[in-house]
Amino acid sequence: MRPLPRPRSTRALAAACALAAATAVFAAGSQVTAAPATAAAAETNRGAKPTIVLVHGAWADASSWNAVTARLQHAGYTVYAPPNPLRGVSQDARTLESFAASIPGPVVLVGHSYGGMVITNAAAKAGNVKALVYDNAYIPDEGETVFQINAALPGSCVTAEPTTFLNLVPYPGGPSGDVDAYLKWAPNGTYEGFRGCFANGVPAGQARLLAAGQRPFAVSAGSEPSGAPAWKSLPSWAVIGTTDHVIPPAEQRSMAQRAHAHVTEVPAGHLSLVTRPDVVTRVIVEAAETVR
Repeated sequence: MRPLPRPRSTRALAAACALAAATAVFAAGSQVTAAPATAAAAETNRGAKPTIVLVHGAWADASSWNAVTARLQHAGYTVYAPPNPLRGVSQDARTLESFAASIPGPVVLVGHSYGGMVITNAAAKAGNVKALVYDNAYIPDEGETVFQINAALPGSCVTAEPTTFLNLVPYPGGPSGDVDAYLKWAPNGTYEGFRGCFANGVPAGQARLLAAGQRPFAVSAGSEPSGAPAWKSLPSWAVIGTTDHVIPPAEQRSMAQRAHAHVTEVPAGHLSLVTRPDVVTRVIVEAAETVR
């Protein structure tokens, strides 16, 4: 018969009890301190700034946002200015929708000119977009097109016969008969030239750089109807340049009022993002500060 184990000494038993007590105290302390840490993290998440996505329009590229981008970054925002394909409203919107969906957390979409068509359609399906900002932009309702909006009221410099103000260039893989459109630099008849039409208010040297680096707009995109507008369910802001020669200011006001947008008017041409970046940035920040 095996002998029974010898009982522990009093000293060993006391040490074991002390170790168990210390472990229990440590565990309790860990549970107490975990809650505040979790609460602090939650508070940090609630206070995080939304991501700003800037969308350029036709005859421009992401560099047109540089002055605004720099100011937003200085204010602590994460900013992206992805390329807009300029191939068509639905295709461009799907591209932007996919980009926005890859961003964790809330997003504010900002569109300039034709970029307004794109954000209106992309935000309708991108669930993390919480606000829209239109800068000298189209704010279309369902079924409207760029060409239709341009012609709704007199005053647009891009409603003349196309060959008077556009260089038309076929592009590989496009729909039959479609072409890329580049704005001509020189004036021609009623067309005031690139600077007078598109870049009024921009210094001549800078306007030449913009003209040289412009990205073409597929002509078919101008006649593609817009889909269901996101501004019907999202808060919107609009910056209106009062000397815009591309989208008549009266038409911009009409679209902004229809969208119940918060409107800021600024004495600027079509490129207020270039000539008045402080104002454009301030409006974007106003929109971003409403997102929580």
